[in-house]
Amino acid sequence: MNFIPYGKQTISQDDIDSVLEVLKSDFLTIGPKVKEFEEKLCKVSGAKYCVVVSNGTAALHLASLCLLNKNDKVLTTPNSFLATSNSILYVGAKPIFVDIKEDGNIDLEACEEILKEDSSIKAIYIVHFSGKPVNQEKLKYLKEKYKIEILEDCAHSLGAKFNGIKAGSCKNSDCSIFSFHPVKHITTGEGGAITTNSKDIYEKLLILRNHGMLKTSSMKSWEYEMQELGFNYRITDISCALGLSQLKKLDNFVNKRKELAKYYDKAFLNTKVKPLYSFDENSSYHLYVVRIDFESLNISKEELFYKMREKNIGLQYHYIPINKQPFYRQLGYGDEITPIMDKYYKEAFSLPLYPNLSNEEQEYVIKTLLEIINE
Repeated sequence: MNFIPYGKQTISQDDIDSVLEVLKSDFLTIGPKVKEFEEKLCKVSGAKYCVVVSNGTAALHLASLCLLNKNDKVLTTPNSFLATSNSILYVGAKPIFVDIKEDGNIDLEACEEILKEDSSIKAIYIVHFSGKPVNQEKLKYLKEKYKIEILEDCAHSLGAKFNGIKAGSCKNSDCSIFSFHPVKHITTGEGGAITTNSKDIYEKLLILRNHGMLKTSSMKSWEYEMQELGFNYRITDISCALGLSQLKKLDNFVNKRKELAKYYDKAFLNTKVKPLYSFDENSSYHLYVVRIDFESLNISKEELFYKMREKNIGLQYHYIPINKQPFYRQLGYGDEITPIMDKYYKEAFSLPLYPNLSNEEQEYVIKTLLEIINE
């Protein structure tokens, strides 16, 4: 059996043809495909505005520049990739880590308890972890009652819904971001996007993406003005051509992920392998996360990782708690009371999940995992 990673891109000939078409055109950097991709993402997400950028971290950075000021306090989750909370630090604000719920998402009830005690909290940065959306009704309640900024990190959740509310619609938030890294639902190679329903935020994002420059109709063709300190976070027409082709297949990709998740759920019934949550039709299943009580076994989580790797199967640990990372410890983090996150990290890992995962490969993953933990 060839090596089976936890995730990978699904590229077909139509994707290749779309990229080749742009390579033969007059535009390689920002051209017509960028705007077309933004418009299609608005339709997919339900948001009014979209700005695509070079990667998901750039999206988080620009959104943070629009939402936060220096020294603002931001509630966020320790269960995410580093970029979510790093973007808060980029703008001189302060992340405050809140424990998670059993499904891996930030505990919004715990967030409210903090908001009741500290009226200086400026924002909440949530992550729809593994593709499962947080409770949008609770999000709406918190925004309206406490008048806070809300950013939805939808890097895991393109194609997900909560009671009909699409991930990235910003119905109950100020901004949402997406990532188009190869392991995500669709890929542009590297790429990201910010969606919003605010025209002011949208216009500021456009300036920040391109060095802080502004051109108006009254200027001469060679003139431009730098209004503020911006960045070169532009994405290429090449990337957006791939993204446009991939978006056409998003529903198929998500449905295939759901089929694989259902099959995993069925295979692990009455075993020591416990899915992070029972099958959820709302989730777009970027990850398939399971938990094992390793204290009841004669094998550690680390040993399982290497034994599966010996069998050509890649597991992934999502994630080392951000507040326990060495850099964050240097900033004074690490002693937060997060018992569910701490227990989660001891037990959880991701199994291979991507549209091209074959039935044979999935059966092999299941068989091998159960054999190793039952030895």
